Amino acid sequence: MEDWHEYRNDVSLSTRLIAFLWDYVIISCYLFLLFGISFFARPLLNPLFTSSSFSAEITGFVLITMPVYLYFAISEGLKLHATWGKRKMGIVVESVRGQPIGLGRSLFRSALKFAPWELAHFTIWHIVIPSKYPDYLISLLLMTVYVLIFIYLISHLKSKNKQTVYDLIAGTVVRYK
Repeated sequence: MEDWHEYRNDVSLSTRLIAFLWDYVIISCYLFLLFGISFFARPLLNPLFTSSSFSAEITGFVLITMPVYLYFAISEGLKLHATWGKRKMGIVVESVRGQPIGLGRSLFRSALKFAPWELAHFTIWHIVIPSKYPDYLISLLLMTVYVLIFIYLISHLKSKNKQTVYDLIAGTVVRYK
């Protein structure tokens, strides 16, 4: 394989955001389907979302976060190296050496990528359903979400290879195919 320096690693933040918006079409379709199914499954789901913040968090994770996480991890870690949105934008996720990242690294990268999203869900459930956590901790967690998102966005702009923090940690890069 060619040396990774020969690849174009100058994928702009706007290209990556547009790719994510395209992916959000799929995510929205899934959420719409889930919303429709929830009307029929309400008697089963309602206790899971109302009994405790922990139960609500786990149920939300299994029904919402995990499928989205797996969509990104599997799409980027297997054959095509890209989600549907990334393919539409002509970009792929690869190692810094220009090789496929594989499913293991893709799972790790996606976990880092969606950590702020899941932290936001955790925090919101503890706001909606009162828990034992003090208000200052909930506020601190919510601020942490915004700080992480800011760092993710700024790191892309400051990195030589246009890598986000989660790309740097995972040893990956988004590039044009």
